[in-house]
Amino acid sequence: WAAVGAMAAGPVHGSGPGDSPEGPEAEAPERRRKAHGMLKLYYGLSEGEAAGRPAGPDPLDPTDLNGAHFDPEVYLDKLRRECPLAQLMDSETDMVRQIRALDSDMQTLVYENYNKFISATDTIRKMKNDFRKMEDEMDRLATNMAVITDFSARISATLQDRHERITKLAGVHALLRKLQFLFELPSRLTKCVELGAYGQAVRYQGRAQAVLQQYQHLPSFRAIQDDCQVITARLVQQLRQRFREGGSGAPEQAECVELLLALGEPAEELCEEFLAHARGRLEEELRSLEAELGPSPPAPDVLEFTDHGGSGFVGGLCQVAAAYQELFAAQGPAGAEKLAAFARELGGRYFALVERRLAQEQGGGDNSLLVRALDRFHRRLRAPGALLAAAGLAEAATEIVERVARERLGHHLQGLRVAFLGCLTDVRQALAAPRLAGKEGPGLAELLANVASSILSHIKASLAAVHLFTAKEVSFSNKPYFRGEFCSQGVREGLIVGFIRSMCQTAQSFCDSPGEKGGATPPALLLLLSRLCLDYETATISYILTLTDEQFLVLDSSLTARPRPATSSPLPGLCPARETARRLLTHYVKVQGLVISQMLRKSVETRDWLSTLEPRNVRAVMKRVVEDTTAIDVQVGLLYEEGVRKAQSSDSSKRTFSVYSSSRQQGRYAPSYTPSAPMDTNLLSNIQKLFSERIDVFSPVEFNKVSVLTGIIKISLKTLLECVRLRTFGRFGLQQVQVDCHFLQLYLWRFVADEELVHLLLDEVVASAALRCPDPVPMEPSVVEVICERG
Repeated sequence: WAAVGAMAAGPVHGSGPGDSPEGPEAEAPERRRKAHGMLKLYYGLSEGEAAGRPAGPDPLDPTDLNGAHFDPEVYLDKLRRECPLAQLMDSETDMVRQIRALDSDMQTLVYENYNKFISATDTIRKMKNDFRKMEDEMDRLATNMAVITDFSARISATLQDRHERITKLAGVHALLRKLQFLFELPSRLTKCVELGAYGQAVRYQGRAQAVLQQYQHLPSFRAIQDDCQVITARLVQQLRQRFREGGSGAPEQAECVELLLALGEPAEELCEEFLAHARGRLEEELRSLEAELGPSPPAPDVLEFTDHGGSGFVGGLCQVAAAYQELFAAQGPAGAEKLAAFARELGGRYFALVERRLAQEQGGGDNSLLVRALDRFHRRLRAPGALLAAAGLAEAATEIVERVARERLGHHLQGLRVAFLGCLTDVRQALAAPRLAGKEGPGLAELLANVASSILSHIKASLAAVHLFTAKEVSFSNKPYFRGEFCSQGVREGLIVGFIRSMCQTAQSFCDSPGEKGGATPPALLLLLSRLCLDYETATISYILTLTDEQFLVLDSSLTARPRPATSSPLPGLCPARETARRLLTHYVKVQGLVISQMLRKSVETRDWLSTLEPRNVRAVMKRVVEDTTAIDVQVGLLYEEGVRKAQSSDSSKRTFSVYSSSRQQGRYAPSYTPSAPMDTNLLSNIQKLFSERIDVFSPVEFNKVSVLTGIIKISLKTLLECVRLRTFGRFGLQQVQVDCHFLQLYLWRFVADEELVHLLLDEVVASAALRCPDPVPMEPSVVEVICERG
């Protein structure tokens, strides 16, 4: 800082005219270099960094203003040689400005340091004054302590003799007080017994017992001991009477037992009497609880019942156990076993009453009150469970809670089943009501959505209800059962998977007896159930199980398996949802096919085909068949997709009609009425069947509209074929069959996957009728076409 001050002062004062060349002018550059080096050392900069330039230039350059070897004369010569006059003047102006700025900064720095030095000097001066005052006070304190020490020594020397005499007198006084207490002991005990201060009397007796026992050989002490024994015997009698009466509470009786034990009464006998009296009080609490479960008064709610039992019986049992263990700890394992047996017997009776009350609560749907009651019941038994570990009360309480939880799961499962059956009943009523009232009812898609949403809402409600058993604030939720088996086996497998399986079984029951139950089941219900099961198999089951796992944190190894396709069951063998859907849809096809088949069978069996008139119209039953098939197509289309069809011909009606054209029919029927027929017509028909495609009437049904309609039409036309084979037809009967079949092929081909199927079946119907006709003369195709178009 001296160098900095010199630099700051240099430009201000300058040098006089009488100074020598070796004076201040020669020392100024050296001081500036020192100051510059100190600043670089302070900021930790190298020469290149201090210059603010890269390390490339030569550090020995004398023209470098920031270099250590700067030479002003060389720098000025360089400027004069290289720079014009204007640049020299600008350099001078800039240098003057920088010198003034540095001069101002240096002066400011010096003034600030002067202020700090002045402030530090004032502080040091003030500290010197304060320490001088403190030294004076310490000197006075040392003087006072010396005076006090001297005065105390003189007092101790003066009272030494008196202290010994006072100690002897105090010992004599204490002995006299003890003797006085012994002589007054009988009267004190009598007064305590009369006033009922039994505890004080026992304490007096305990204080004097050892002394009287030690000096009983002296007549005076012997007399006092005899009087005290008489009074103590009366005290024991009164304590036993008070204990036997049992009117006081458990703390008072425990006090009586404690006093009797202090007076030397046998512990075994007191132990039995203590448990007997405690049994009476606890049985009274049990009788009070049992009275609440009686038939005449209405039973309180389960939470109030458990509170009553917890505060009455469980609280009393805790008091009895704590008092017993405190009083009879010296009894050892035998006494502990007595207490455990006592608690186990009465606890079993209490648990039986609690289970009876909980059984009355199983009919409700809300679990909140029940879970709160179980939580309080479980919490209340923590204390006696810890005090009486050998009795197993806590384990028994946990078993009751687990059993109630399992019963609630079963109750909710039954509730879901009832809800599902209720949904089916509502669907039946919705399907039957429009027919009875003669108006349009809700669509199948709307009914399906209502059933699915209703079932899903019931499942979510059941999950929310049973989730209360695993809430964090519930005391028993951290038990292994509720963290493992309850979540995985109880909720997931027992409730959710069990309900899905039950739902599938209920749905499959509509397919078990097609003659009776299946006939009474609306076909639309079968269709709706099949779609419901299919939706469950594809998406709903996976969603419900994921929801269950998220809520109950199911740690199941099957959940960590590889991802499954969206169209497969979430767990193999979980439930036959897809198979149930297929069975229902197949049964729907059979039922609808049976309805149409019955119309066709009656129409064939109730008609006289030999004497029928020449056909002029299509029979009404065929129109009804087409109408019913169209209605079924609309119905199935509400729930299932269209499906895949084979490529259709450009004109299906013409192609179908060609089956019955004269060119084909002549070749087929000619042998039947040509006299020179060399071969039987039955043989020709059978040979032709060998080369035709086999039709499987009851082939598996796929989940689409085309497959369903194809199955129904195959059953209907197969029934028509079999009925035709049992009848004999006249010429006009054959022509009527020809007209009916042509009408059917005009409309039915568009419902099936392959129109050739309809062609083959109808062709076989007409061929079978021709084989059973004595005069097989078919109608002209043009006439058949006109009749069908008119019909």
